[in-house]
Amino acid sequence: MYYLVLALLYLVSFLPLWVIYRISDVVAFVLNDVLGYRRKVLLKNLTIGFPEKTDAERKKIIRKFYRNFTDTFLEAIKLLSISEKSLRKRVQFDPSIFEELYKTGKSCQVHLGHNFNWEWVNVRVARQLPFKFLVVYMPIANKLVDRLFQYFRGKTGTTMLAATDMRNAMLPFRNEQYLLALVADQNPGNKNHAYWVDFFGRTTAFVRGPEKNARLNNIPVVFARFYKPKRGYYVIETKLATEDPASMKEGQLTLEYVRYLEEVIRKQPEVYLWSHNRWKSEFSEEYAHNKIEDTGYIPEK
Repeated sequence: MYYLVLALLYLVSFLPLWVIYRISDVVAFVLNDVLGYRRKVLLKNLTIGFPEKTDAERKKIIRKFYRNFTDTFLEAIKLLSISEKSLRKRVQFDPSIFEELYKTGKSCQVHLGHNFNWEWVNVRVARQLPFKFLVVYMPIANKLVDRLFQYFRGKTGTTMLAATDMRNAMLPFRNEQYLLALVADQNPGNKNHAYWVDFFGRTTAFVRGPEKNARLNNIPVVFARFYKPKRGYYVIETKLATEDPASMKEGQLTLEYVRYLEEVIRKQPEVYLWSHNRWKSEFSEEYAHNKIEDTGYIPEK
């Protein structure tokens, strides 16, 4: 079944992008206007994130979100046949910050959010990085879909690491110089061991792993975003967060990431994965010892 589906996707990938985008428009319409796919989650998240906006403004963001959502998956299929020249034209990336960090002899971490289109960005970046490129991902429940996306993401040499077994997954690379890409706005599995930070005005759980690994190994951290100037084109922006995370107070790096993420989302909200239920966990006083305040309180170790 896997090879049959892959062969069919290869055929689809040879369609010109303008045809693929017309297909995307139809699928987006069905998701939004017919099925209402995760619409309650979208409305809830956007109401929390943008209480100042009107219902009409939030619905406009939702309509754009669905199109970007379907574009992302269909663009992923296009990766099977798109030329490197075309991808370089469509995804702008300046690797200089990573080239400079590579010269230090250290590894590096990149902290990202759930922004579109991570599939094109993964392939585009992997071909130009000096580092061994490791990407942490959350396995998809559907085994066929999970295998297909691992193929898309790994075909240029990217090494995929399952977030569910990070300790063992990292062992083969502990003596190599690597760049570890982490989508750091995942919902943590254990709320007692999460950092709790105000995110768009609501106390929200964030995973500790990205900060913990950076501080433990004292490797530079880069924040990154990708925005969409127009359909089919993306720009990758990077920002050096710290070269010395071990010198930071516990929780400070996570707090700075969350503030960066808020800024990124506000600039172009329609390219953020709002169907990801970021606020499904409620804060309670039992987690207060892990709450990070902007006033400077950092939880004790």
